[in-house]
Amino acid sequence: MLGTYYYHEIIRKTIVSFGTLFNAISIRHDDKAGNTYSELKVPLAYGPSQKFLARLEQQADLNKPVGITLPRMSFEMNNVSYDSSRKTGVTQTFKASDGNNIKKVFMPVPYNIGFELNVLAKLNDDALQIIEQILPYFQPSFNLTVDLVKSIGEKRDIPIVLDSINFQDDYEGDFSTRRALIYTLGFTAKTYLFGPVAESSSGLIKKVQIDYSANTDVKNSKREVRYTVTPDPVNAGPDDDFGFSETTSFFSDSKSYSPTRQTDI
Repeated sequence: MLGTYYYHEIIRKTIVSFGTLFNAISIRHDDKAGNTYSELKVPLAYGPSQKFLARLEQQADLNKPVGITLPRMSFEMNNVSYDSSRKTGVTQTFKASDGNNIKKVFMPVPYNIGFELNVLAKLNDDALQIIEQILPYFQPSFNLTVDLVKSIGEKRDIPIVLDSINFQDDYEGDFSTRRALIYTLGFTAKTYLFGPVAESSSGLIKKVQIDYSANTDVKNSKREVRYTVTPDPVNAGPDDDFGFSETTSFFSDSKSYSPTRQTDI
């Protein structure tokens, strides 16, 4: 079983979907009269906040006019864990269609993916503008629809749960040290991982056959009747018999019995 190649890109899709939640946040600066004189879209990148801080701290020329543009945001996936509270039957399956074929799929396995979103700003007002555009949507979760398995059209609502909020203000230090306000938000995405998708054409019911016997001993029964049905739901109409046909076979006593007639058997 292990070694069968498949790749649904579920974790990658979850990471990308998480990032799209925060890629359109902007801040504004107003003058004393309340008129907006500047508006900035906050850049978002994948990576830990330590990388951006290291760029500030290890800059050879601290007097350089621009060390890094603030405000900015970064996010990263920091853990993956199994969620036993959403466990289903390990052998339970369901059938799905890709438009042409019916495929058999095992029930997905619930996993939690942890994310960390970092908001870096120089001015406290800039950081507060960003935070206030994020927090009201999480109470404490926000559902995000993700196309988990495109081949079978499996889309699910993935709750993004806000777990924690931390604040750090590096205001201590000499005059050559740059200040950085950092808000760290912890999230958990409750996603599902699917296994390989198998063709399931053999599981379709293409013909139904029922045998009636006059004796519990089927092998030695002298009288029996067989009903055979070949369904055709695609072209079926209101008065269609769905391809119903009957075949009677028997008899050591050379008598024929109709299944539609009441007889003593």
